[in-house]
Amino acid sequence: MCIQISDLIKFKLSPISFFHMLEIDGIDIQWIGHDGYRLRTSNKVIYIDPYKLSQKHDNKKDADLILITHNHFDHLSIEDIDNLINSNTKIICSYECVQPLNKKYNKNEIVALNPKEKSAIEDIKIEAVSAYNTNKSFHPKGDNKIGFIININNLKIYHTGDTDIIPEMEGIDPDIAFVPVSGTYVMNAEEAAKAVNELIRPKRIAIPMHYNSIVGSIGDAETFCNKVNVCKTEILKVE
Repeated sequence: MCIQISDLIKFKLSPISFFHMLEIDGIDIQWIGHDGYRLRTSNKVIYIDPYKLSQKHDNKKDADLILITHNHFDHLSIEDIDNLINSNTKIICSYECVQPLNKKYNKNEIVALNPKEKSAIEDIKIEAVSAYNTNKSFHPKGDNKIGFIININNLKIYHTGDTDIIPEMEGIDPDIAFVPVSGTYVMNAEEAAKAVNELIRPKRIAIPMHYNSIVGSIGDAETFCNKVNVCKTEILKVE
């Protein structure tokens, strides 16, 4: 998508909107809280970092694929995975997640990835990317915690994972980006907007995450949206 000056003015001045779900090129995108998302196509359901799911997900068992960025409790949540997983669910995760997942789900296919490694589940292509802190110690680079690039329906979706601004963001060139905004453990809203404007530069949309749960507030999401000027932004309501 080529962005014109008029588009930048529109992105900057449009009032922030709140949606329960977005539909983009045949993919339904739902925010399920914190860093978690549910992506649904015509024949697949993908969850990313499910944590503290609402009651509507109790015993849902509808996951074809579950992606886990790292081993912190608010990303690797066995209680929440239990509500989504079925006998055919595949799990893709960072290596540090394998041992606790194998204890509970050893009958499921579990694929571990380091940054730059790839996997494919039918027509869904997954690449792990770096996610780490640069000025705090919660997510050391040496741990190989990850974010994900998901290629599906001719769209490239970038879930940054828990991260600060890092050089590896440049060149990913996604259509859609999910970006943490709360500060404390990850980028704050201003830093997240800088990452989007200068490095990530999504073609279609940037969506804030990592707030209203452990740390952060809706105000952080609004600040992020107000400062992003290279693409559209939306704040999603928790499903």
